[in-house]
Amino acid sequence: MPDRGGGPTGPRIRVGRPSRRARTLLMTLGVLAILAMAFVMFAGFWTDWLWYRSVAYSSVFTTTLWTKIGLFLVFGLLMAIAVGLNIWLAHRLRPPLSAMSLEQQSLDRYRMSLAPYKKWVLLAITALVGLIAGASASGQWRTWLMYVNGVAFGQKDPQFHLDVSFYAFDLPWYRFLLGFGFAATVLSLIAAAMTHYLYGGLRVTSPGARATGAATGHLSVLLGVFVSLKAVAYWLDRYGLAVKSSDFKATDNWTGLRYVDANAYLPAKTILFCIAAICAVLFFATLWRRTWQLPVIGFGLMVLSAILIGGLYPAIVQKFQVQPNEQAKEAPFIRKNIEATRDAYDIDNAQVDDYSGKSTTDDDTKLRASANDAASYRVMDPNVVSPAFQQLQQKRNYYQFPKTLDVDRYKDADGKDQDTVIGLRELNLDGIPKRNWINDHFTYTHGYGAIAARGTTTGKNPKGSPDFTESGLPTSGDLGTYEQQIYYGEKTEQYSIVGGPQKELDYEEDGEKTTSYKGNSGVSLSNAFNRAAYAVAFSEPQILYSGAIGDGSRILYNRTPKERVEAVAPWLTIDGDAYPAVVNGRIQWVVDAYTTTNGYPYASRTTLGDTTADSLTTNQRAVVAQQNQVNYIRNSVKATVDAYDGKVKLYEWDTEDPVLKTWRKAFPGTVEPRADIPQELMDHLRYPQDLFKVQRELLTRYHVTNPAQFYSGSDAWQVPDDPTNKESGAVPPYYLSIKMPDQTSQKFSLTTTFTPKGRPDLGAFMAVDADAASKDYGTIRLLRVTTTVKGPGQVQSELNGNDDVAEFVRNLKGTDSDIEYGNLLTVPLEGGFLYIEPVYTRGGTQNYPLLRKVAASYGSKTVFENSLGEALNAVFGVTDSGTTPPPSDTTRPPGETTQPPATGDAALKKAIADAQKAYAEGEAALKKQDWSAYGKAQADLQDALQRAAAAQPKPGSANSADGANGSDGAKGTDNASSSDGSDKKEKPVNADSSG
Repeated sequence: MPDRGGGPTGPRIRVGRPSRRARTLLMTLGVLAILAMAFVMFAGFWTDWLWYRSVAYSSVFTTTLWTKIGLFLVFGLLMAIAVGLNIWLAHRLRPPLSAMSLEQQSLDRYRMSLAPYKKWVLLAITALVGLIAGASASGQWRTWLMYVNGVAFGQKDPQFHLDVSFYAFDLPWYRFLLGFGFAATVLSLIAAAMTHYLYGGLRVTSPGARATGAATGHLSVLLGVFVSLKAVAYWLDRYGLAVKSSDFKATDNWTGLRYVDANAYLPAKTILFCIAAICAVLFFATLWRRTWQLPVIGFGLMVLSAILIGGLYPAIVQKFQVQPNEQAKEAPFIRKNIEATRDAYDIDNAQVDDYSGKSTTDDDTKLRASANDAASYRVMDPNVVSPAFQQLQQKRNYYQFPKTLDVDRYKDADGKDQDTVIGLRELNLDGIPKRNWINDHFTYTHGYGAIAARGTTTGKNPKGSPDFTESGLPTSGDLGTYEQQIYYGEKTEQYSIVGGPQKELDYEEDGEKTTSYKGNSGVSLSNAFNRAAYAVAFSEPQILYSGAIGDGSRILYNRTPKERVEAVAPWLTIDGDAYPAVVNGRIQWVVDAYTTTNGYPYASRTTLGDTTADSLTTNQRAVVAQQNQVNYIRNSVKATVDAYDGKVKLYEWDTEDPVLKTWRKAFPGTVEPRADIPQELMDHLRYPQDLFKVQRELLTRYHVTNPAQFYSGSDAWQVPDDPTNKESGAVPPYYLSIKMPDQTSQKFSLTTTFTPKGRPDLGAFMAVDADAASKDYGTIRLLRVTTTVKGPGQVQSELNGNDDVAEFVRNLKGTDSDIEYGNLLTVPLEGGFLYIEPVYTRGGTQNYPLLRKVAASYGSKTVFENSLGEALNAVFGVTDSGTTPPPSDTTRPPGETTQPPATGDAALKKAIADAQKAYAEGEAALKKQDWSAYGKAQADLQDALQRAAAAQPKPGSANSADGANGSDGAKGTDNASSSDGSDKKEKPVNADSSG
């Protein structure tokens, strides 16, 4: 070690070298630290590889990995060579240092200190810029794969007559190469200039020439390369005009050329390309002339031309040619934009028909009969009734349902499709009695069962609750036998370790039991290396040494359907709402996926996160690709995720989509043919909500195909705010089986309404055939209202001001209950529009919504009744004919009648037996503190007692049957009181009422 003494006159202190043992220990610790750091970095890579292999999509991992590595190496090496070569060349071209100025004398110190380390500095600089450039280039793997695998669209843009694939696949890659070239040139220019300055090739304050001839030639060549790239940029900018976004009065997010672009910017770009090419030649000529005079003049000319030709001239054209007659000038370009946008968003075949909005008949009986066939009126709103599912079917606190349930179709007893509200009973870690690592990740590992209810009817226990077709724990009902364990779901975000020594909580007919996962999902933790890797990746050291992990243990993660599909197909954009379907004895999550691009010429862009937001996305469901801006979208893939073993399958859906064909070339074997979709799965596929919301937003303007009308905006629409939701936001689309005017039967559809821009009345109604098995699937029908008709907000306002509603709300105040409005359904009917809205109450002795009323509006009449049947009868002014639901029966669909309560000894005995059974079940539930079961038992007891009372003959009591019906009796003050909750005797006892 060097002396650390105090100088020539101070004491000299010797510092001894460390012993061999100490040096060995230090070296060992250093090596171990390096190995530990390497293992930490490697753990993420290794666990990713294991996961992709476990889901049988290892080809996605390897293709993506090798593409990233290839781009990193190629462009990192190119950047390193470009910068390093120019530094080396500048050093070689340094002038001899003879007579030195003060400037050179001050720089000499840096040259001297740098001299011993020149090679290392050069390597460090080139390595640094190479790493940065390589990392940036590796992020362009999607651009590269689309470029090398691009499939032609078979459509050409109207300006340059190039295939759309040039703009979607080729132009983005050319722009990346251009950007990389600019970066390499600028960095090389800076590095070379600094090296020339350091070694005297460039002088700032020294007398004489400011640059040597060698430095002048070197830097001129680099400047020539830069200007050459600028010429290429001007040429590409010509094509970029076809996909350029700009502000335009006609529409937001305008894309494509306008008059000023075609007649000013386009020729300006061509002229600037020529000027830049000439300027580049002048810079290269400096190698022979050794003077900056001509290049500087040329560069100044290019800058001046860019200002005058590229900026001032287009402004003059816009001001003096376009603005005085903008509509006529822009008409051809508006037409191109309309055609391209309608094609890019697949709305070019939308059927737009004029619809008066006024009833074509005065026959109330005919209207009432037509109302039965017009739609299957869904009185169970999936956006409202989740708390009822939670209260009545949760069964255990560690289960939960999503805030927004899903609507699907299942066969009823007659084999007909029935609109069904369905939700899965998923795991809820917050409800676990005792939270610890073993319980969170080993014991409570999965949810259990699908719960389904009819969408068009309600149940009786308690009255107004969902009419469950699949319920219980384990579940039973119309869905048949299926695998009920749910290891993968929308709410299942934590990892679980299953299949090992530690058993999991499960259920059977007799109650709780333990089980061990039998699926082949997840990654094995049987070996120590995998355990160590996951301990590091998940920052959980217990994974490494816990005795709960052993032979057969497997770790499950990435468990939401969206995560799994995004991981195996990172080139897809995923819909915000996955929904469950019971298919072939398994619960399958169905995930809609989209292929998109923002390079479709002339098609206006939209931001998916904004377009797909509505009143439900605030806190109930996700939105698709929050900031992803696109101008082309197709629902090209239907994906499924098995709720038990997590298996992911991707099925081709749009067989003509060139973007999907491109990705299938890049990732062969990942997407299965459409023909392989099982029929039972096909029966549950539907039109996706997010695509529908994107299309409806575009159709607010692009339903107009006349350029003049489009420019004026006279027929522009808007998506109205949801009048039933206190939160601001657009009205969500509704799945509903309806019959459009040109259809002969009901079709499962996705529907929405429009209002004229800036006005509250109804502007149009939109429906798309949402049944994937239908030959008309995807057909968009628009009814453009030609008269003044009440819009959804106006109907809701009328309802809020209705006297019956006011009385209903006043009665609720005494019961500490609140009113909740369900989906406001809009149905075309005999030239007019019928509005149906279920109304729920929540509070008092029950903390979940129960259907109490149904509102209806047709024409100028708005009614508020006890049931769907009563509402339809009242709004059309007809009495019950026996073919429609009886007054106040909210439990049956149109067309089904009810029978009067049974009387006599047999009915009395049956009612008493049912009452005794319900009482016993209530006592058992009370002991278990199962408040949901207790509430149901109390409701069953109440129903049995009412039937017993009705069964006893009471001489002189002509209304005994009506009295037995309770809230199902004729409409009146007493009935309204019982249905709205003011009559305490009518209310079921449930968890809340029991404390």
